[in-house]
Amino acid sequence: MTLVAGVDSSTQACKVVVRDAQTGALVRSGRAPHPEGTSVHPRHWWDALQSALAQAGGLDDVAAISVGGQQHGLVALDASGEVLRDALLWNDTRSAPAAAALTDELGAEAWASAVGSVPVASLTVSKVRWLRDAEPSIAERVAAVALPHDWVTWQLSGAAGLDTLVTDRSDASGTGYWSPSSGVYRHDLLELALGHDALLPRVLGPSEAGYRSHGGQVLGPGAGDNAAAALALSLGPGDVAVSIGTSGVVSAVSSIPTADASGLVTGFADATGAFLPLACTLNASRVLDATARMLGVDHRGLSDLALAAPAGADGLVLVPYLEGERTPNKPDATGALHGMRLANTTPAHLARAAVEGMLCALADGIDALRAQGVPVQRLFLIGGGAQSAAVREIAPTVLGLDVHVPTPGEYVADGAARQAAWVLTGEAPAWSSAAEAAVHRAEPRPEVRSQYAAVRELTGTRPL
Repeated sequence: MTLVAGVDSSTQACKVVVRDAQTGALVRSGRAPHPEGTSVHPRHWWDALQSALAQAGGLDDVAAISVGGQQHGLVALDASGEVLRDALLWNDTRSAPAAAALTDELGAEAWASAVGSVPVASLTVSKVRWLRDAEPSIAERVAAVALPHDWVTWQLSGAAGLDTLVTDRSDASGTGYWSPSSGVYRHDLLELALGHDALLPRVLGPSEAGYRSHGGQVLGPGAGDNAAAALALSLGPGDVAVSIGTSGVVSAVSSIPTADASGLVTGFADATGAFLPLACTLNASRVLDATARMLGVDHRGLSDLALAAPAGADGLVLVPYLEGERTPNKPDATGALHGMRLANTTPAHLARAAVEGMLCALADGIDALRAQGVPVQRLFLIGGGAQSAAVREIAPTVLGLDVHVPTPGEYVADGAARQAAWVLTGEAPAWSSAAEAAVHRAEPRPEVRSQYAAVRELTGTRPL
């Protein structure tokens, strides 16, 4: 039996799966936490990977490995390959003014045409500009810019030199200085942000091998987390993944690139050679976490409460912008509760409003994809939030389509493992994490979205 490994170096943890390259059967796995916060030194990712690999039985009998990971994070390296500062993660919003400045300098249409996306706080290019303005002495020393999964793959390869940094199309497409449509870096945009040019990782093809690890394993190109999950699920045109994790993500495989000047849809690439237009919210499972905490219940208790209240929560609406928001682009927004009356100020109503508000924000993302001409035919609900019975039952009523819920798994790590098998054998494996998906059906309740839409623009900004 030939084994391959997939890694998910995510915001919250490092997860490793070891699978049979031919059948996809799970052989063993491991997990280790990452530090909390929106800026983290990359050495913590490496330490967590070592712990997760040890828990997963190591790599001695593994033939190939690929790394999927959180997108957009800024890993700034000096000429000797040393990390210059803690990496700013995708959900660090201090770069919001930098994103606005970059957009103003070129214009939203020009950015969308150049790289398929308009700068927002999460994109790497915005963080690079923040570094130039906030820490100019560090910015001047930047010799190379990498992403989280690039850096982890580089460490696995031995980090022999900056010229051995590699990445893939999907993660490069989230930087703001690589064009999915032309397949080339826009060094002029990097210079606009950083003030000077820098080395960028070589972009590998979907099944192109990079280098080998210390132990001789073939290293795949890796992928951004959403592209890796799409690969795990074998998504094709018309399929949309709705992922409820730390962030909420609506992503669809498309045969053509998108360029949305409104900024609602980012025009990313996928891990197969196609494209992955995507809308992302900053607030997803943490909305459920916060509501459960306020109500003094666990997640099962929150689910039971939500299902005990009627659709629409008798007019109670939660706009879940608890950590600012990316879609729509409101980095300084706060969450808000609207429509309170004596009759609906109960724990059940609040639980229902939290689930519906989170799902309404994701439904807005699906609408944004449709507006770009992206077909939406099947919905796959994944991520930690999909384990909630209330989320699974309420989702079809809010999203307006049947919802397919695959068997729970580590989809990003699974996609990375599938890529590793592809790189090793030269053929994309037939196995998929979506093989056994449960279908949840319910009558759509458009009034839920209507009442949410009526109040979502009333959210204010954080007080000074």
